[in-house]
Amino acid sequence: MSTVISKSGEQFLYQQVIELIGAMQESGTLNPGDKLPSLRKLSAQLSVSIPTVKQAYIELERLGKVEARPKSGYFLRAASFEISSPKRPRFVRRPVPVRCQTLIEEAYEAVHAPNTIPLGVSHPVMASPPDKTLARIMRRVLANAGPKVMAYGPMDGYLPLKRQIAQRYLERGVEARHEDIIVTNGAQEALAIALQSVAKAGDIVAVESPTYFGILELIENLGMMALEIPTCADGICLDDLQESLDEHRVTCCVFSSLINNPTGSCMSDEKRQSIVEILEAKNIPLIEDDVYGELHFDDEDVLPMQAYSKKGLVITCSSFSKTAAPSYRVGWILSNRFEQKAKGLKRALSCSSSLLNQWVINEYLRSGDYDRNIKRLRQVLRTNKERMRALIAESFPEKTCISDPQGGGVVWVELPVGCDSTDLFHLSVESGISITPGVLFSASGKYKRCARISYGLPWDETVEDAVKRVGKLAHQLLND
Repeated sequence: MSTVISKSGEQFLYQQVIELIGAMQESGTLNPGDKLPSLRKLSAQLSVSIPTVKQAYIELERLGKVEARPKSGYFLRAASFEISSPKRPRFVRRPVPVRCQTLIEEAYEAVHAPNTIPLGVSHPVMASPPDKTLARIMRRVLANAGPKVMAYGPMDGYLPLKRQIAQRYLERGVEARHEDIIVTNGAQEALAIALQSVAKAGDIVAVESPTYFGILELIENLGMMALEIPTCADGICLDDLQESLDEHRVTCCVFSSLINNPTGSCMSDEKRQSIVEILEAKNIPLIEDDVYGELHFDDEDVLPMQAYSKKGLVITCSSFSKTAAPSYRVGWILSNRFEQKAKGLKRALSCSSSLLNQWVINEYLRSGDYDRNIKRLRQVLRTNKERMRALIAESFPEKTCISDPQGGGVVWVELPVGCDSTDLFHLSVESGISITPGVLFSASGKYKRCARISYGLPWDETVEDAVKRVGKLAHQLLND
């Protein structure tokens, strides 16, 4: 960096520092999400005092152009974009049958097609994958444990791993016993067990809207009905939830524990507690999907809804697919008072889960490498989010709205009137790129102009080019 600060000019020195950083952003030297030079480094490079640089950074933070992160430094923020979550569609509060399987199959096929750039899949750990660490642990486990890890494991899971999961919940404020934990083949099996533990065909299941399409596909295949509860910028709208419960005989609810998939919105502690209190007052079980519970961008640990339960009516489902290895399929269910029913369903569905993979994950947790990578992963994802929002705003048509995720690995994009996301999905697939069309996240066909796009990938020119190409296709749809 060249020294361009004039100490004899009319401008204050800190203002010149601000202008210099702006010039670096315009030239592409600094991009949204990038870390700014440390106070000491920039002061030395520009031959100005540390307080001068700090004053410039504080002013940039006040203007919303940079973000201070505790113990990490200052980071360049993306420009302020319109957030799509307040622009929710009109809701009619009635249960509906779910019919989404055909398009879901198309979306899965697109993700796994050869040479496809998977902007439609949510596997945030791939932004900073621990593959080398896990490979090293796998070799050690196979060398030391031998044939033991190749056999069938206990139906409810490898005991040392269950104890570690329970301990992690205790650290998050949940009184969890390892006896109440059942290891599953990913979170999807956990959700399937949970739903069948509390509901049957024909029952009404309340879901947030938009919601993860895997939950809707489960409801469809189990012959249940979905009742959509609108979400606000900070999660489920409590008034709509209360009114829906008053109007309909809801059997259970399935909600994100913390981070909504696909919007990335984050519920406050107060709202999560209120939801549990509302449901337990009516003796309605709550299934919380906690797969993104450790991928929030807050520096403080956040309580899952399980922590607020007084009646044991909250069932928590999660996995290591988003935080360690998607292919390992190591998930779990914290079933509480529904333990016996859940164990019976686990036996009937799959008998047990891979003992080898459980053993590896247990060693990964025990080593401390898991927590270190989670910390690094959060930082990478937060940076990727800023880059993705800036790139979409630059590449997509005017009036495109973009959510501002508080965790996870995806953004929710609302396209302008005249741009259908299913059409955009098909055009993108033809171009070798997968996105996820918005209608998949609704039981009633809402969100036709919305799409989910992943930033949970190693950020490179391939990803940037793919986003730009999708943006061009969106422009093309508007012009046709």
